[in-house]
Amino acid sequence: MNTHNREILQIALPSIVSNITVPLLGLIDAAIVGHLGAASYIGAIAVGGMLFNIIYWIFGFLRMGTSGMTSQAYGQKDEAETMRILARSMGVGMLIALALIILQYPIERIAFTLMKATPEVERLASLYFRICIWGAPAVLGLYSISGWCIGMQNSRFPMYVAITQNIVNILASLVLVYGFGMKIEGVAIGTLVAQYAGLLMAAWLWTSHFKRLLPYIQLQTLLAKGAIRRFFQVNRDIFFRTLCLVAVTMYFTSAGAAQGEVILAVNTLLMHFFTFFSYIMDGFAYAGEALVGKHLGANDRPALRQMVHQLFVWGIVLSLVFTLVYGIGGKVFLGLITNEQSVITASSAYFYWVLAIPLAGFAAFLYDGIFIGATATHWMLRAMFIASVAFFLIYYGCRGVIGNHALWLAFITYLALRGIVQAFLGRKILN
Repeated sequence: MNTHNREILQIALPSIVSNITVPLLGLIDAAIVGHLGAASYIGAIAVGGMLFNIIYWIFGFLRMGTSGMTSQAYGQKDEAETMRILARSMGVGMLIALALIILQYPIERIAFTLMKATPEVERLASLYFRICIWGAPAVLGLYSISGWCIGMQNSRFPMYVAITQNIVNILASLVLVYGFGMKIEGVAIGTLVAQYAGLLMAAWLWTSHFKRLLPYIQLQTLLAKGAIRRFFQVNRDIFFRTLCLVAVTMYFTSAGAAQGEVILAVNTLLMHFFTFFSYIMDGFAYAGEALVGKHLGANDRPALRQMVHQLFVWGIVLSLVFTLVYGIGGKVFLGLITNEQSVITASSAYFYWVLAIPLAGFAAFLYDGIFIGATATHWMLRAMFIASVAFFLIYYGCRGVIGNHALWLAFITYLALRGIVQAFLGRKILN
């Protein structure tokens, strides 16, 4: 195995493990409330979980922007700047967390007005939200630390944190629900405890290995105008890019729901194939963030081009493997998820769209990582904007003719366009 492949896998594999553990937090909560004797508990967790997913998704720039800027400073061997980037990111994260806590009531009201849940589900989801919102400092703090660690070529620490969170969440939720007789509030407190346990784990790991960097935190250099301007430029682009991504993702769900329960169920089940693929490809995207930034920071163009080439070799191979696996075992997987025959039968008409996901989508993931590592986030935003506009144009132009197929055609085109536009723009980074 050559050096570039080894570097890629050292970052990608722990990142994949971290990615796969993320949905477990929500799954554990759902599994516990699923045994409390009322469907409203499951609905409340689903609604509350989706709300937090949207909120934290929007502020994902704290991880991505921090990763890109840190990896470049690491490549330049500028330890002082790596520390200042972390401090800036943590500072911004804590301010956002404080704003979320202060504004929790209007956020809650707006969210539940839009979601239109039943009164009982809304009551329980509100209780879940009011407890879990106090975890915002931990979640956003972990975004900053995780991004920084990836930028420092260390994806093992975020993996350890993710595993810790899941273990603590399981234990705390079980003890509170079954030991103390709590219901949804026990699940919410368990999640909250797990989030702060993850933050404490991250702080302990960081202190154990990077304590020597603390003296570099100086207010004068921390608030340098040029550095602050660059920090907000990079993160602004990622923020608006994420808004486009959220808009497409949410609309995909709502457009499916508007076509009836069966189509909504079909689309939801088939999107699991995309979600699983994304967990794997995101791991390689994180490797791109870390290694592109490092090589650019070191001004080593030949190594940069070789590494990007190897990334795409991995991307193509994995896409072909996923296409083959989905083609052979995809329908068996559907049968494991649901025994609702009407849904399984209806999904057959749309399953070939699933087979197009890996090859259409892998480049978008890899280029996202490359552009974040290069802090060329304005180009990433442009590509996402073009792809998002194409998504809505194709759907509205075709839905009257081909129905739900228009939604999948729009989504596959959106994925492919992101990769194609970024490939065109990315030549400026590699040359």
